[in-house]
Amino acid sequence: MNRYPLWKNLIVGIALVLGFLYTLPNFFGEAPAVQVASVRATVKVDQGLLGRVEEALVTGGVTPKRLTLDQQSIRARLGSTDDQLKARDIIEKTLNPDPANAVYSVALNLVSNSPNWLSNMGAQPMYLGLDLRGGVHFLLQVDMKGALTKRVDSVGADVRSFLREKNLRHGGIAREGQNLVIRLREPETLNKARDLLGDSQPDFTWSESGSGDDLRLVGVFKTEAQKRIQEFAIKQNITTLHNRINELGVAEPVIQQQGVDRIVVQLPGVQDTAKAKDILGRTATLEVRLVDDEASGNASIMAAAEAGQPPLGTEYYVERGGRGLLVKKAVVLTGERLTDAQPGFDSQTNEAAVHLSLDSAGARIFKEITRENVGKRMAILLIEKGKGEVVTAPVIRTEIGGGRVQISGSMSTVEANDVALLLRAGSLAAPMDIIEERTIGPSLGADNIAKGFSSTLYGFIALSIFMIGYYMLFGIVSVIALSANVLFLIALLSLLQATLTLPGIAAIALTLGMAIDANVLINERIREELRGGNTPQASIMAGYERAWGTILDSNITTLIAGIALLIFGSGPVRGFAVVHCLGILTSIFSSVVVSRALVNAIYGNRRKLESVSIGTVWKPGISTK
Repeated sequence: MNRYPLWKNLIVGIALVLGFLYTLPNFFGEAPAVQVASVRATVKVDQGLLGRVEEALVTGGVTPKRLTLDQQSIRARLGSTDDQLKARDIIEKTLNPDPANAVYSVALNLVSNSPNWLSNMGAQPMYLGLDLRGGVHFLLQVDMKGALTKRVDSVGADVRSFLREKNLRHGGIAREGQNLVIRLREPETLNKARDLLGDSQPDFTWSESGSGDDLRLVGVFKTEAQKRIQEFAIKQNITTLHNRINELGVAEPVIQQQGVDRIVVQLPGVQDTAKAKDILGRTATLEVRLVDDEASGNASIMAAAEAGQPPLGTEYYVERGGRGLLVKKAVVLTGERLTDAQPGFDSQTNEAAVHLSLDSAGARIFKEITRENVGKRMAILLIEKGKGEVVTAPVIRTEIGGGRVQISGSMSTVEANDVALLLRAGSLAAPMDIIEERTIGPSLGADNIAKGFSSTLYGFIALSIFMIGYYMLFGIVSVIALSANVLFLIALLSLLQATLTLPGIAAIALTLGMAIDANVLINERIREELRGGNTPQASIMAGYERAWGTILDSNITTLIAGIALLIFGSGPVRGFAVVHCLGILTSIFSSVVVSRALVNAIYGNRRKLESVSIGTVWKPGISTK
C-alpha cells in the first residue's frame, strides 16, 4: 500500500499552514503613512520621539491606526491620504519648527496594512518594484573628471608638504588640466625631486620639460590609477546614496551602476519627489578639528555660545547625548584623507570601536597633531548644507602614527556601525547631476498588477481545465499541488522580502507551466505501469519513483540556467531569475511530495484497489474509471 509515515504528512501539513500564513499579508494591501527619520548623526530616533509624534497627532486631531518604531525611523499608518497629508504637516511643524534647520526628515510613504498578529509573527508582504508600486526613477551622471581633479588637488597639497619636509625648494606647484606641474630652477633639485616623488606618489608618471631656469616636473596619472579612482568614486557615491535614501524609508530601493559613469536610482512607493531629489542632491564633507576643552568646561562661556556668541576662533556644536561643545575653526584634516572606516572592537577593553585608515599625507598630519595634543579632545564633524554636526569627539590618549586610527568610548555596536558608515560614506567622492527623471504613478502600477495577475490566473485556469479533463482525479490532485506551489512561492518571496516586478510575475506564470510538467511525467508513468499489467497500487508507487529521476534532471538543468541569469544578469533579469529559481525549488516539493501525500490519502488505505481515475489508459481489459 502507498502510505507516507506520520512525519512526512506532518511536514506537508506544516508547510501548507506556514505557506498560507506568510502569503496572507499580501492580500491586505498598503496604507498611506508618514515616516520620520533623523537627518543628523547626533539625533536618534527613540521612544521619546515616538511619544512626541503621537502627542502631536492626537492634538492635531489625527488618530493614527498604528505607530511603529524601528532602529532608523518612526512610521505612522493613517486611514486615508487626506489624513496622511495632514499628519505630515503636523509632524513637520512639531519636529522642525525652523524649516531651514531641519532635524528630522518627514516623508510620505506606504506601509503594509496587514494586522498586528501577522506582523508580530514576522509575516510581511513582498516588496513591489517600481513598475508595480509606482515611484520615481533617477539616472545620475557622475563627474569623473571632477573626481580626478579632486584627487590631483589633494596630491598637490601632499607634494607641497613633502618637498618642504625634504628641504627641496620649488617655484610653485599647480594643476594644469589633470596634470600636476612643479616648477624648479636647478637640474639637481629636479632629479632629486623626481626620484623621491616616484616612490612617494606611485600613481603618477613623472617626466621633465622646459629648459634653463624654467624647469618643470610634470606628473601624469597612470591609466590604472585613473581607473581605480573612478571605480572608487562610483562605489563611494552608491554607498552614500544608500545611506541617504534610508531617510526616506524606501523598501528595497534599486541603486546600481549603469555603464562607466552613471548610477540608476529607483525608489518604489515614494510619493514626495521633491524630498527625494533634495536628499539625493546633498553634498557633505568630513572635517577633523580640535575641541576647545577649556572654554567647553566653562558654564558661562557655554551659555553665551549656545545663545549664538561663541568665543573668537571657535564654533558651537552639539555632540551625542545633547551636550554642547566648542570646536576650533581651524580644520586639521578633511574627509579626503580618509580611505576607509570599519566598525570593530578595542583590543584592550573589548568595547565597540571604529577603525579608520588615512592616506600617507593624512597619516603624517595626524601623527603631528596627536603628538602635540595628547589628553585633548578631537572632534569629527559632518558638514552638510553649510551646517555641521559632531559625529564623535574622542580624547587623544597617545600619539597615533601609521595611518591607523581607532575611535572608542561609550559606543554601542550599533552606534559604531552608524559612525563608520557616516565617516565612510558621509560625502560624495565626485559630483553628480540628475540627467533623467521619471515618475510612475500608483494607478499605473495597480494596472500592471491587475494585468499580471489576470494573465497568471487565466494561465492557471487553462492548465487546470486541461489537467482535470485529461487525467480526471489525478488531474485534480495535480491542480491542488500546483496551487500549493504558488502558495509556497509567494510565501518564500514574502519571507525573504524579495522585490516582485513585472518580470517576476512573468516568472511565476512560467513556473506554473514548468511545475505542471512534473505532474504530467508522473501521471504518464503511472499510465505506462498500468498498461504493463501492474496493479494500481504498484503502478502509483512505480510512477512516482521512476519519474523522480527525470523530474530532478530537468529541474536541475533549468536551475543552472536560472542561476546564470542571477549571477550575470542585472535589473529586471535578476528579478526574473530570483522568482524562477525559487519557483523551481517549490515546484519539485509540491509536484512530488504534496501530490504524493494527496494520492496516498485517497488511495493508500485501500487494500483491494481495482482501478484509479487517471483518464484513458488505452489498453483493453483494464478499467480506468
